[in-house]
Amino acid sequence: MHEARLSPASAGPHIVRASRAGEAIEYNGGMPETQPTTITIDGVTLTLLVERKRVKHINARLRGNTLAVSAPLHTPQATLDQVVPDLARRLVRRVRQRQLNADDEALALVQRVAARFPTRPAVDAVQFVTTQQARWGSYSAATRTIRLNAALREMPRWVLEAVVAHELTHVFHLNHGPKFWKLLRQVYPEADRADAFLAGVSWLGHRWEQLPPVERALLTHSSGYLDDADHST
Repeated sequence: MHEARLSPASAGPHIVRASRAGEAIEYNGGMPETQPTTITIDGVTLTLLVERKRVKHINARLRGNTLAVSAPLHTPQATLDQVVPDLARRLVRRVRQRQLNADDEALALVQRVAARFPTRPAVDAVQFVTTQQARWGSYSAATRTIRLNAALREMPRWVLEAVVAHELTHVFHLNHGPKFWKLLRQVYPEADRADAFLAGVSWLGHRWEQLPPVERALLTHSSGYLDDADHST
């Protein structure tokens, strides 16, 4: 069971549909206390049950696909409409993050990459996170933990390995000077190719919503470089 809470004082105007930082939120409006309704967060549809009672804060509990919300007796409906999607998003992402880190395959991959270094860096844990949107990875020497952007799990394995190699290279060279790149390319020769791949992913991610539908369709069905037979003159 997962729980989150937020004070009604932090609520703002009514939200029916919104899009924040690339995440999809759909919400069908008011929330009666007796009839269940639905709320969709990041593509996950939940049954929403709201109950007003003698409590000080708005609380939310996620059990399976049911989101149970309790609120102070006199909480305005507009406040609930604003607060509940935020609480639901926290809980859904918390569950998703636990699912992302449910197996040991990632740690085994990181250990294989670490073994490539002349002096093996110490890594005890790997976490795929959904909160690390500004960078692809980070390494903590204090906890011996690598944190990776969750989007990397759906990318080619060599790209994931290159990000891991990049972060572990920082164990020996904190900045991106010549010694850093020399060691990284020695340890993982595909590092430059992975950088180019991730630059393309970032470019497309920032511009996807602005592309005309016909261009989106072309990119969706593209298989990569043209075959040699297509290079006709």
